[in-house]
Amino acid sequence: MIDTIEVIGAGGRVGSAVSARLRERGLRLDGAQPGLVLLCVPDRAIADVAQAIPLGPWVAHVSGATPLAALAPHERRFGLHPLQSFSKSRGPEQLDGAWAAVTAESPEALRVATWLAETLGLRPFELEEAGRGAYHAGAAIASNYLVTLRAAARSLLEAAGAPPDALDPLIGGVVDGGFELTGPIARGDWETVERHLEVIRAERPELEGLYLALAEATARVAGRDPSEVPA
Repeated sequence: MIDTIEVIGAGGRVGSAVSARLRERGLRLDGAQPGLVLLCVPDRAIADVAQAIPLGPWVAHVSGATPLAALAPHERRFGLHPLQSFSKSRGPEQLDGAWAAVTAESPEALRVATWLAETLGLRPFELEEAGRGAYHAGAAIASNYLVTLRAAARSLLEAAGAPPDALDPLIGGVVDGGFELTGPIARGDWETVERHLEVIRAERPELEGLYLALAEATARVAGRDPSEVPA
């Protein structure tokens, strides 16, 4: 469909993985009359970079939060957001099997976006522009906040004199087990929850608000009354 793609931001976490995969697929990556210009740049830079690109080729960004209007004045445009957390220490294998949100304003744009997603090894699904905010918030909770939760949990293991790295197999087990909810809240064991709060207040008081908010949210997931969570 397209044989030449210019990747702007190829040195970044997403751009490096995408560029490597496109090379694997035999596409040419250069700025000489590309059929597609793919912006792998920070969200705040998308509009300025797009305005500097001459009209003609398809222009797309890989942001989950940025609307397509940021690609103005280009009308041949779409968004493709790989639903994945990227690291520069890894390569294009990070793309394999991950989902990708594609946002397009025409059937032709959707075809090009879908082709690009599949070429990259992604599993595309269509995302309406109006749903972008809720979608990206969900992605942030799943990825960014998991890092925060791990840091909080590690802090409590440190307070106990236990090795914080011991948590990582536990986290992996939750994923491998299909995210089945276990633990005191699932059992309705509020005495244990109360003991958690006591030690948090004594050892890591800055985590009390986070623990309570998560406990109430977890009670809802478990089908229990959040008001049962000890205050």
